[in-house]
Parts: sequence; structure tokens; C-alpha cells
Amino acid sequence: MMIRLDKLLADAGAGTRSQVKEYIRKGLVTIDGQLCKKPEQKVSGQEQICCQGQAVDYARYRYYMLHKPQGVITATEDMRERTVLDLLNGVNTTDISPVGRLDKDTEGLLLLTNDGELAHRLLSPKYHVDKCYLVRTARPMEAKALEALEQGVDIGDEKPTLPARAQMNAQGELLLTIREGRYHQIKRMLRAVGNEVLYLKRLSFGSLTLPEDLEAGAFRPLTAEEQEKLRHDISR
Repeated sequence: MMIRLDKLLADAGAGTRSQVKEYIRKGLVTIDGQLCKKPEQKVSGQEQICCQGQAVDYARYRYYMLHKPQGVITATEDMRERTVLDLLNGVNTTDISPVGRLDKDTEGLLLLTNDGELAHRLLSPKYHVDKCYLVRTARPMEAKALEALEQGVDIGDEKPTLPARAQMNAQGELLLTIREGRYHQIKRMLRAVGNEVLYLKRLSFGSLTLPEDLEAGAFRPLTAEEQEKLRHDISR
């Protein structure tokens, strides 16, 4: 796939679209050692491209793991609220979107990428990608409630939820693993068994697990190994 030179440079974080156009016109950009002054020049990204004397590291697709904090909305832009993209300091967020959503009062692992096909597959019911949450409930969970969650419960939609995995940890907190992403699903599931969510945190998404040392509000790029494991999640 070919891409305009100015877009590639902007996507790689060399500057805004208007800034990189100016760099190109001023003769500050080379392709395989040759000067290029055409912002519309088509490139593949496999060339050796330098801007202002620095090699440009371009990746067509970018993937980030964010520890979403409470109080931030899962959106690309909002006039009043702080969004998850606002937390990606120093990152060119052009075309970057969250994969799925976490409620404003929910924290935890959120994947963001410009790989639309991967995002679509990760969210598709066809692939049943697991999502595990830590849930603190208003009342202790009874065995029959855990059994109901594992069988699937009526949350007011056309059909019950898919079977989940529900178990308690040593601190008396619920670890709930689901394979869907319905609106306010976990809160509705807990209400369906006569309980209420006080605190909700996503611990994992598919093969990705939230690192203990990634503080709320912090993010990092996915490693090549993590990217490959995500692709494996949707290949089965």
C-alpha cells in the first residue's frame, strides 16, 4: 500500500501535516538519500526516509496499551470531558481509536490502535475474545449468584448473556470473565443476580494482561510479541 509522504511523516510523529509539508518544501526530507520536495510523493514506508537529518521510524499500524483511570471517557474527542486520547502524550493520535469502551467510572486495560480490521475482529462475537474484570460488589457474592453468572443471565436484552467465568479471589472480590461487550454489561449482570457494582477494573483483554507496574493514566506501545498474540486470539 502506497501512502503520501506528508501523511507518512505526520503519522510517524515528525510533525503536524502542515509542518511536515513545510519541511519537505524546504528540502529537509530525503528518500533513500535523494532530496524530495513533493509532499504528495507516494512511498511504501519501506524506504529509508530522513526528516531534518533524523531517520523516520514508520509503522503503518500502531498499538498502545493504556491503563485507563476513572473519570476519563472512552472517546476520541469531547468538548467537555477528558478522553483516553488526551492521555497519549507525545503520540500522534491521527486515526487512533480505542478498541471497545470502558465506562467513565471503570478503570483498567484499554487497547488503542489504528488497525481497524484487528479492532473489529477483537470485538466481534464470532471470535469470543475473553475480557476479565475485577469487581467489588455491594454485598458478598453467593454461590447461586456465581452459578447464574456462569450459565448466563437475563439483562433485559433480546437474549441472555453468554456463559461467563465467575470466581472469588482471596480478598473476596469477584473475578468475572465475559466474551461480549454489551452496554453496561457487567453492571447489568450483577443487578440481575441481586447485587451491585461498587468498583470495576478490567484486568485483561484476550492475551493482553494489565501489568502491575503500569499506573493509572500511563500507557506504552505493545511489543511485537503482544501484537502477534492478539492476532492469534482472532485466528482460532
